[in-house]
Amino acid sequence: KGPGPSAYAWATAAVAAATGVSHFFFRHPDLADIVMVYLLAIVLVATRLGRWPSLLASLLSVAAFDWFFIPPYQTFAVTDFRHVGTFGVMLLVGLLISNLTERIRQQARLARAREQRTQALYKLSEELARTGGSSDLVASAIHNIAEQFQGRSTVMLPDPEGRLVPSGAAGFPLNPQELGVAQWAMEHGEAAGMGTGTLPGASATYLPLKGASGVIGVMGLLPEGAPRWIEPDNLRLLEAFANQTALAIERALLAERAGEAHRLADEERLRSALLSSVSHDLRTPLGGIMGAATTLLAGKQLSPESRELAQTIQEESQRMHRLVTNLLDITRLESGSLKVGKEWVPMEELVGSALARLEGAAAGRDIRVDLPPDLPMAQVDPALFEQALVNLLENALRHGADPIEIKAWASGASLTLSIGDRGPGIPEGFEERIFDKLVRGPEAKGGGAGLGLAICRGIVEAHGGSIRASNRHHTGGAQFYVTLPLGEAPPAPPDEENPMEG
Repeated sequence: KGPGPSAYAWATAAVAAATGVSHFFFRHPDLADIVMVYLLAIVLVATRLGRWPSLLASLLSVAAFDWFFIPPYQTFAVTDFRHVGTFGVMLLVGLLISNLTERIRQQARLARAREQRTQALYKLSEELARTGGSSDLVASAIHNIAEQFQGRSTVMLPDPEGRLVPSGAAGFPLNPQELGVAQWAMEHGEAAGMGTGTLPGASATYLPLKGASGVIGVMGLLPEGAPRWIEPDNLRLLEAFANQTALAIERALLAERAGEAHRLADEERLRSALLSSVSHDLRTPLGGIMGAATTLLAGKQLSPESRELAQTIQEESQRMHRLVTNLLDITRLESGSLKVGKEWVPMEELVGSALARLEGAAAGRDIRVDLPPDLPMAQVDPALFEQALVNLLENALRHGADPIEIKAWASGASLTLSIGDRGPGIPEGFEERIFDKLVRGPEAKGGGAGLGLAICRGIVEAHGGSIRASNRHHTGGAQFYVTLPLGEAPPAPPDEENPMEG
């Protein structure tokens, strides 16, 4: 914006004042002194009013000097051409003073602008450093950015599915088109929207929030009137604000995640300690109960009612024994103290042993075993893998419906065992979660602490295998698949017809 009419009026007044001072103080004038008075007036005008008023003051000073102090007086005629050089030097010096003064004024304005930007960045950094929590950081950043750039601001962070959502209260309405522009800025890591080369028809400007680990969100700014950040200096300041905000939010999110991980680790350690303590303390009295029930059942003097009660005590104590065993197994798995001693064992032997352990629970149930005769042996820890099979079968007996089908086959370098039932199946979204510790399906019936399948996964993975679950869409029910690596072939048995000579 240029100087107004008042600036030129003040320039004219300054030349008039210089003329009056020269008449009053220099009755026998020395032309050099008068020239200095006019140059002083030009300097004052240039300092206070700018370039163009000072140029007017230079021209008026030359004219006044000629009119009042160069004979013939009160005319612009010049009889001594030496004065023409004086006029030229006076005008040239006035022009130089105007240009130099204007340059100094511009440098002062730039310095003030840089100081203001530095103060704004310092204020933002100070508030972000003093604020804790990602939500408070976002609110503080939105307030500072809106105040500095005279607009409405918002910060958007991605949800678990990668879609941007406003963090806290949105500073301005976001329709699908605006969200699409913000999503583009997030995915490409470049500014988009108003004032940029990408999607300039948007109502707001969107800048990616770039942290140390990449783009963590998007900042949007909607102007109130003409956007102040279109100028290069203000745009750089806006980018600096975005970078400071991104680093602060990223730091807060990392701190929150670290705190959450620490809390979960503490809970897990406490839970494991409680499980280990309870399971160890239960083993001794449980062994006594099982022994007493077995002794009672071995006697012949019990009445039918007493024998039935003793049978119930034995069955429930066995069930409690399996629960305590599961607690100990999960504690060993999590502590890393589980040792796997692999042996070559036929799969039918492992399945038969597991079914024998569940003889009481499987009584009267339709269990179908389909194991091909040429099935290769599995290299497993017999006791551990048998426990995994017991847990899988017990899960099918408790939650599934007959028939329960056990199948196995070899394919390539792996051996797969499947256990399926005709029950209600696995709820959608629980195919992976049911293998987590202390997780039970929303419609699970019967007892159980949610440890059996977690132990199965730990044992199978300790053998270098994998376990997964799915629903049987044609017949209904759940299907569990255990896959083990076959490894090298087992050693061949000695030839009985031609034994080696000793």
